[in-house]
Amino acid sequence: MKKFILLIILGVFHQFIFSQNNLSEKYNLMPWPQEIVENGQQFLITSNFTIGIDNLKNRKIVKATTRFLRRLSNRTGIFIEKGFAVNATEVTKPAVLIKYQRVGKLELHEDESYQLSIKNNQITINAITDTGAIRGLETLLQLTSHNKTNYFFEGVSIKDAPRFPWRGLMIDVARHYEPVGVLKRNLDAMASVKLNVFHWHLTDDQGFRVEVKSRPKLHELGSDGQYYTQNQIKEVVAYAADLGIRVVPEFDIPGHATSWLTAYPEIGSKDTIYSIERYAGIFDPTLDPTNPKTYEILDDVFSEIAPLFPDTYFHIGGDENEGKHWDENKKIQTFKKQHNLKTNHDLQNYFNIKVQKILKKNKKVMMGWDEILQPTLPKDVVIHSWRGKEAMLKAAKQGYKTILSKGYYIDLLKSVDHHYTNEPIKEDNDLTEVQLKNILGGEATMWSELVTPLTIDSRIWPRTAAIAERFWSHRNVKDLESMHRRLAVINNRLEELGITHIRNKSVILRNISNYQNTEALFNLTKICEPLKAYQRNKGGKEYKSYSPFTQFVDACNVDAVDVKPFNNAVDAFLINGTEKTKIISFFEKWIANNTAFQKINNTPTLATLEPLSRNLAKLSSLLLDGVVSGKLSKGNYDKAQKLIQELDKPVADTELAIISGLKKLVLNYKK
Repeated sequence: MKKFILLIILGVFHQFIFSQNNLSEKYNLMPWPQEIVENGQQFLITSNFTIGIDNLKNRKIVKATTRFLRRLSNRTGIFIEKGFAVNATEVTKPAVLIKYQRVGKLELHEDESYQLSIKNNQITINAITDTGAIRGLETLLQLTSHNKTNYFFEGVSIKDAPRFPWRGLMIDVARHYEPVGVLKRNLDAMASVKLNVFHWHLTDDQGFRVEVKSRPKLHELGSDGQYYTQNQIKEVVAYAADLGIRVVPEFDIPGHATSWLTAYPEIGSKDTIYSIERYAGIFDPTLDPTNPKTYEILDDVFSEIAPLFPDTYFHIGGDENEGKHWDENKKIQTFKKQHNLKTNHDLQNYFNIKVQKILKKNKKVMMGWDEILQPTLPKDVVIHSWRGKEAMLKAAKQGYKTILSKGYYIDLLKSVDHHYTNEPIKEDNDLTEVQLKNILGGEATMWSELVTPLTIDSRIWPRTAAIAERFWSHRNVKDLESMHRRLAVINNRLEELGITHIRNKSVILRNISNYQNTEALFNLTKICEPLKAYQRNKGGKEYKSYSPFTQFVDACNVDAVDVKPFNNAVDAFLINGTEKTKIISFFEKWIANNTAFQKINNTPTLATLEPLSRNLAKLSSLLLDGVVSGKLSKGNYDKAQKLIQELDKPVADTELAIISGLKKLVLNYKK
């Protein structure tokens, strides 16, 4: 009987997953909700569309409903008569009735659940908190649909809540400063996919980006004049709060400290003159943990800055400190012996504990990258794992709260598939239930060595939307085909929020072509992708913080749009002979594209791309004959092999992402 009941339960579960997968072919929801059921109804969107809420005094929900109405009106073109939400008692039956029990707190583990019901005559959103209601509004907006005559919401019932309470995006503004407007538009995008933590990396070797009134030399000497005033910080924090997003600041210490030491060289571990670092990389300047003035300055800074950030958590970095200047400093070596600190790791732990006390005095909980993990570290410190999941699991087992960024480093420019399939916690883990709860969630990380306000959106989006689904949705929501289909829609809708990841491609291409016709360049961006995993810095070219990031590579995106269609067509052709027409179409396109490219090839920048365009056209011509005739002569096969070797080399910091499909086709004609 027990086996029978278990089989029934498993059958119901698999049927649920099956039905959810079927629905994911129909609805463009991301992240995918925990439970969705169709009811066969529709709610028609007209000019009489209204939103009724119980409490018009709640600023957060009023702002959320106003944003919703503007976006809905802009998306549909409908002239909605009531442009603001009304008190639920003012209208007989509002189109959307929002009910919530209390105002949510911006803190870890706050309730973000909601229930959404769409029927012919009314839409209801019920939530414990206003934050949950805001999450429900985002889902409702994603359900906007249409036919030739009407816009409408499909009838569904949704019960939803996040899998993890910490779902973040880290943006580094130290390597390249990002204006407030850039941050705000990305906060809007975060909220649209239900991310709830903005991790603001504010200091590093290349810049100290915060106004500190008690220690003004920090922002005056350490920022090139590019820093956030305290009023701007309050503005960003308030903006995020209205979206239900917490803001966690990061001040990276004791390493990554050149900008600190540019202002206060006396707290450095080496007696030298410091200046802001212009290159990317790991550098030696490090705070002196044996100097009392180090803690005096940190106390002044953190005591002044902590109140600007209402969130409980405060990130101190703590990563990539190689301790070279510690090893060279005799005073520090003597201090280590006197305090029985055997390694630099022990010395950093000594430093971390003193910093933790400063933060605790300011009512903050310290967090840092996984290098800070030490058995003597207080248990309320949060460990941020970036080097491997092992560090996250180790921290959880030792009783530390922990979050994961390993596998979500979007600046590595790896595919969306790579990030989406990175499951935070495998089912075969050996953690207890208590230890599992120590894993709070994760963060996508946008380090900014190679991005500017012009390009940062294209490096964050749309891949971060897929990562957001991994943090919110059930672990069994993992179908790649479904994800790609839905992400294509979400990708375009991000533009509604001001995200520039699509439009700025044309800005860059017009620039490098000297404002000529960019169609040929645009077609190349569909098959070329930026070099991955920091390979862009190889080959002798070193980028400074003020180097141009307006090159062809900056217009190229991860997951170039023609790559999967071409490579999949090649696989189908080689396996069962299908997709021949599609392959021919691609080759004809690239042959014609080279003709168009040569017409605009009159600038030094374009000249570097000419061999790529020319060789691709030559190879396309050879393979077109092969696909049509079914064979390649020995001479043409040898030519094709030489062209493959050339096309397999990086060009202008990009790689030809269709190379695997081209290699398979050429190999198919080997005699």
